[in-house]
Amino acid sequence: MLKTVFLVDVDDTLLDNDRFGADLSDRLQLWFGKSECDRYWQLFSVRREQLGMADYLGTLQLFRAGLDDEPKLLGMSNYLLDYPFRDLLYPESLAVIAHLSTLGTPVVLSDGDIVFQPRKIERAGIAAAVEGRVLVYVHKEKMLDHVERRYPASHYVMVDDKPNLLSTMKASLGDRLTTVFVRQGHYALAAGTHLGDPPPDRMIDSIGGLLTLTSSDFRGRS
Repeated sequence: MLKTVFLVDVDDTLLDNDRFGADLSDRLQLWFGKSECDRYWQLFSVRREQLGMADYLGTLQLFRAGLDDEPKLLGMSNYLLDYPFRDLLYPESLAVIAHLSTLGTPVVLSDGDIVFQPRKIERAGIAAAVEGRVLVYVHKEKMLDHVERRYPASHYVMVDDKPNLLSTMKASLGDRLTTVFVRQGHYALAAGTHLGDPPPDRMIDSIGGLLTLTSSDFRGRS
């Protein structure tokens, strides 16, 4: 059994997914116009509500309706699959993973579809940084029993930008889990003072804040 496993989120925790969304909007507007760009995001929102996760590729499948003769439609699939996600890494993300490796075992724990999300993680260089320890679920907070079977440990640390998710996981694992809320990205900023119940054990303003923490900082609430 491992001593400490660090479960680290990806979107808006290790990389700037908000910037990816902005870049995608820019490309959709450039190639198809604003109304079609708005239609893509409307479809995206509906699909997210249905599936409970972001589904960029599935939304593109729906978006193609009425555009089958548009040459740039094929280019959108390449744009999504070949997007340079390494450029979106927060400056200290890989250094943080290296630091956590000296304190325990870092594992990526992410929500998302089973095609686009793993590719994003690989292209960003995150999969290599954690030596392939990547878990992708539709609702990761509901899959903690699977996480424990894959990476049994005496203690877990969850690093994420969504305080409500951290609260759910804390309620499940109790004192066996230390929750770290990273206050970056639109979810974190929208959360404001609503930190959930129970609130996070620790809060940092950016992922780089983990670089100053040691093993003793991941036990109990600060």
